[in-house]
Amino acid sequence: MEDKDKVETHFAPAERASEEQLRAHVAKATSHPVIDGLMNVASGMLAVLNEHRQVVAVNETFLRILGLEDWEKDLGLRLGEVIGCVHAEKGPGGCGTSEFCITCGAAVAMVASLGMNKPAEETCAATVQRNGKNVDLYFRVRSFPITLDDTRLLLLFLQDCTQQQHWAAIERAFVHDVNNTVSALLPVSEMVAERYHDDNVAQHVRRLALRLTQEIAAQRAMLQGGVDGYRPLFYDVSAGEVVDEIRAAFANHALTAARSLALPATAPEASLETDLSLVVRILGNMITNALEATADGGEARLAIESADGFVTFSVWNRAAIAPDVARRVFQRNFSTKRGVGRGLGTWMMKVFGEQVLGGTVDFITSEDEGTTFRLRLKC
Repeated sequence: MEDKDKVETHFAPAERASEEQLRAHVAKATSHPVIDGLMNVASGMLAVLNEHRQVVAVNETFLRILGLEDWEKDLGLRLGEVIGCVHAEKGPGGCGTSEFCITCGAAVAMVASLGMNKPAEETCAATVQRNGKNVDLYFRVRSFPITLDDTRLLLLFLQDCTQQQHWAAIERAFVHDVNNTVSALLPVSEMVAERYHDDNVAQHVRRLALRLTQEIAAQRAMLQGGVDGYRPLFYDVSAGEVVDEIRAAFANHALTAARSLALPATAPEASLETDLSLVVRILGNMITNALEATADGGEARLAIESADGFVTFSVWNRAAIAPDVARRVFQRNFSTKRGVGRGLGTWMMKVFGEQVLGGTVDFITSEDEGTTFRLRLKC
């Protein structure tokens, strides 16, 4: 279609380059050293478009992530047409011209950067056709206009954030829904415990509901990246209560099937004002790590000491931590285990133990003595 031809549109201009113009744009994009360099160094998806928003070149990452094998057949198409957007053919002039395109982040970014001749960034929620099914994708799109030898082009950088968006939405909805449920459960458990104050089961249910409430608050704080949103619930707790909670938590734990957890036969006669659920969570993380580092048939140990106005909880296992790993044990997102979503356990111990509980969290390790993590709290 010639530039002079006008086609109706609900958003972006519908006109496309002529065949001759398109071939010239493709030649410019695929032969210019600047574009060639970007194609080789860009770590994410990169597409080069002409000023009519038609694709004239893409990098290998673009092809791989979107599963495109013969991209040359897509030359001259627009982004939505290339990726299979379900709205691409609903406009009178194809991608960018339908009523749906008004709220398309990719279309908005391209139109904005072309109109203002400066970079524009948006997020784009796209529904595309894959093997006869609709698939939802989520991109961060940055559109960057560039002029090469009087030819105006668009560099379109796309970051596939589909999985991150998916998990973030699930986490938000899950925490919200569970928090609502627990908020309803807690007052009921309080009423039952008050009515049956001599009933051990009723009191146990109340404690579990309270712990669950605090656990959700801690999870929410971690999702938000810190401890500011966590409100500790301080009350008098005995060292023996801590041991009882740990015993219950690990009584039927999968990690104790092939190895054992030794708990102190008696706890010191010490009382501390603290958040019990948070203490149990910190020690639980220490014990879990200790058991994971313990060979089958081996043993991890919890010890408690009271002296000079402090209670120290210590978790020991026989394995030593390598020096290069030990230097970064408490760093958030650092983990020796493969896969995403790791590296929060030890970070959580340090941050919550010190910034919320006002204690100290540290560890010692050696080949001869093994590894001991410690939580020290004021009585």
